[in-house]
Amino acid sequence: MAELIHTHSARVSGREGTLYEARIYGEAERGGTWKCWLEFRPVSASATAGNAGVLRTGRETTQPDRHAVDYWAGGLQPIYLEGALARAHPER
Repeated sequence: MAELIHTHSARVSGREGTLYEARIYGEAERGGTWKCWLEFRPVSASATAGNAGVLRTGRETTQPDRHAVDYWAGGLQPIYLEGALARAHPER
């Protein structure tokens, strides 16, 4: 089951000008490794109902354990988030 690992304090602006909050999620896999991805949620009140406007990346990293996931998530810089937002697609 996916876990919310970290909500980044930096906001990221999309091409259309929408401001997003970046959330890092992770999920344990068989064998103990963790896969991680990012979700971007619109910050505006009108767009935050349910999952409207949520964008999600594919797998961004695989880490050996939860401790490594926390370390990776804590080190993400705004420039990385901008690139991840460009790779993200609507949540299904």
